[in-house]
Amino acid sequence: MLEKIRIVKQRYDEVSDLIIQPDVITDQKRYAQLMKEYKDLGDVVKKGDEYQELTDNIEEAKEIIADGSDAEMTEMAKMQLEEANTRIPELEDEIKFLLIPKDPEDSKNAVVELRAGTGGDEASIFAGDLFRMYSKYCESKGWKVSTVDYSEGTNGGFKEIQFEVNGDDVYGILKFEAGVHRVQRVPQTETQGRVHTSAATCMVFPEAEEFDVEINPKEVRIDFFCSSGPGGQSVNTTYSAVRLTHIPTGLVAQCQDQKSQHKNKEKAFKVLRSRLYDMELAKKNAEDALKRGSMVSSGDRSAKIRTYNYAQGRVTDHRIGLSLYDLPNIMNGDIQKIIDELMLAENTEKLKELGDGI
Repeated sequence: MLEKIRIVKQRYDEVSDLIIQPDVITDQKRYAQLMKEYKDLGDVVKKGDEYQELTDNIEEAKEIIADGSDAEMTEMAKMQLEEANTRIPELEDEIKFLLIPKDPEDSKNAVVELRAGTGGDEASIFAGDLFRMYSKYCESKGWKVSTVDYSEGTNGGFKEIQFEVNGDDVYGILKFEAGVHRVQRVPQTETQGRVHTSAATCMVFPEAEEFDVEINPKEVRIDFFCSSGPGGQSVNTTYSAVRLTHIPTGLVAQCQDQKSQHKNKEKAFKVLRSRLYDMELAKKNAEDALKRGSMVSSGDRSAKIRTYNYAQGRVTDHRIGLSLYDLPNIMNGDIQKIIDELMLAENTEKLKELGDGI
């Protein structure tokens, strides 16, 4: 373990020198990659320093115990030795998880799209509930949520809503939410008190920077139209909403959230870049055996990943067989425990794949 930590420390020092070089600072893409690597390596180095300190403590304690001339010092050394021997296996596991190669996309911001599925009005209401759940969760993480586009349901909620989330490691966390979410409850519109099953689909894209995807403006058709949602006279009567169509792929991105046509266009281009980037990422992941083997974040949007059962107050994540009887708090944004368990499952899976490489 000490040898692995030494190699990481060596690379950390190299990157530390690189990020202050003028030619690196002017290369936006490389600078962003190196800064991310610097942060990740820094986490390992910090744990590595603790590991080194503990191994030094063990050697020191053994020497004092072997000497045995001072009873009080010997007793303290035995306590120090026991503490260090208890902490070291935990620390080794923590370092192993940190050494798992991270997806470069994980540090990116994300674009999230929720769509009502089967279940009519109730599915739209559920999509609205999910949007509230994610908004509350993002707020608890200190992330910023900004709506891009939406289409309201006839009885509340959304037929679909698209929003971007900005913060630290957003995509690496929210990617676990991609898939079909199912709700079992008595709908507000149901007069007989019967339980219905409805669904909504969640899609999560890593937000692409301009240097990630180059779009030829000649290959994009731009249409302007009046916003359909609430927002006052200026929103509904001016052609501020923007729809972009990428002709080679047929991908469409639109934004009507801002009063400014320019800002809507800027947001729509950001979404289009992210969609194109996600398309390329999906091709890459399909060829990647590790990704293909993962049940946790395979990104299969047709896969049923979670059920919210209101009668039982239960939320079940089907990928890892986790059931929590805490539905009200979860719908209020308290989803960290589910995400932690999913991350642990994926990291354990990756460790098995890597074997003795870490």
